[in-house]
Amino acid sequence: MTEQGVRWTAEQVLALAPDAASRKAGGRLGGAGPWSQIGGSASGSVWGLCKGSGSTPYRTVVDLAGPAYKCSCPSRKFPCKHALGLLLLWSAEGVGEPGEAPDWAAQWLAERTAKAARPAAAAGGPADAEGARRRAERRAARIGAGVTELEQRLSDLLRAGLAGQERAGHAGWEETAARMVDAQAPGLAGRVRELGTIPSCGPGWPARMLEEAALLHLLDRAWLGVEALPDGLAATVRSRVGLPASGEGEAVRDRWLVLAQYDSVSPDGRLTTRRIWLRGLGSGRPAMVLDFGPPGRPPGLALPVGLVLEAEVRFRPGSAGLRGDLGERFAAAAPCTEVPPGVSTGAALEAYGAALREDPWLESWPVVLGPVVPVPGELGWQLADAQGAYALPVPLTGAGSRSRGGLWQLAALSGGGPVTVFGECGHRGFTPLTAWRPDSIEPVPLV
Repeated sequence: MTEQGVRWTAEQVLALAPDAASRKAGGRLGGAGPWSQIGGSASGSVWGLCKGSGSTPYRTVVDLAGPAYKCSCPSRKFPCKHALGLLLLWSAEGVGEPGEAPDWAAQWLAERTAKAARPAAAAGGPADAEGARRRAERRAARIGAGVTELEQRLSDLLRAGLAGQERAGHAGWEETAARMVDAQAPGLAGRVRELGTIPSCGPGWPARMLEEAALLHLLDRAWLGVEALPDGLAATVRSRVGLPASGEGEAVRDRWLVLAQYDSVSPDGRLTTRRIWLRGLGSGRPAMVLDFGPPGRPPGLALPVGLVLEAEVRFRPGSAGLRGDLGERFAAAAPCTEVPPGVSTGAALEAYGAALREDPWLESWPVVLGPVVPVPGELGWQLADAQGAYALPVPLTGAGSRSRGGLWQLAALSGGGPVTVFGECGHRGFTPLTAWRPDSIEPVPLV
């Protein structure tokens, strides 16, 4: 079941496919080309007409609360490729503003609503709860089988050694990723694909591949023992594997400062992810808001750096309490009139370490450093405490490394003096995203 207002990723949609052929066909229908009369409702349903081989388009409607599907095509697969394509379109770019469903979609949705309103003996009671439990057990069993297969693949990798991976290419890992999608574990599939691309990432790839394989093994073992984990860590493991969040997280109303915003593209080029970092000025709590866009089209949500929003953010279970969804806004946005307070490099590492206890797969933690001085060295740039003996390296890979212009911009902004810098602190160092001059409240985006 999906939470209202929470958009799925493409991997989560494709995990619903009954087989590899449906997954491939649904992917081809995930663009707006063959679709017309696309729409959606605020209550959580989407519909559209998909052009087929005949003169009459196929009528497709999806109730996101199930999810449940209805399509006029003759396919016996469930969901069919048209339902998958419509869900992919919804997950990537939405379906416009909520509107009124056409008669053919409204009739089916009304029938589902009426069924849900029947007495507990017919629906919504013990029988429904038992059915949901059995479905969850079947999915858990499929994921468990996929995890066992993945563990064998990782064992084979270590037994044979890493030396041949550069020549082997990533086709074998793509096949393994597809098996994880078949096992309804899209989170594992994404990590496997990333693992397969590491040998082509340049010098130092064996160490990085070994690190990623170890983290993948840790996630496998955590899933196999998830029932014995504390609730918070268990929610993180389920989220990392790719299960939708169960239940609603904490809702926090605050004045949220937009600290940074940047885009990244998936390895297959099919999805653009926009990451927006927020910080509550009252609570001091960080929040990460994600939005997605299809190929060639940017995500819809755009928040200028330095803006302050009085809004509610609903945090999702797991993810070390970072991932949130931007909800109702209570006032017009306004520029921030102060520079956020910074911490030392040591405090930044302590914050990242504390977050790792809640989510061992967390690559980084949002931190405002300051005052720090950008310092060049033989192994690259570092951000050194203005008053202290410690520094954090700036990694050569990450959000801020797509253009070295951002790093030189930071050096020019500093002029050899202290600055305040927001970025992501992780196991490879600190990636700067936004900076402030000592004499200015204007933020300077570095990505």
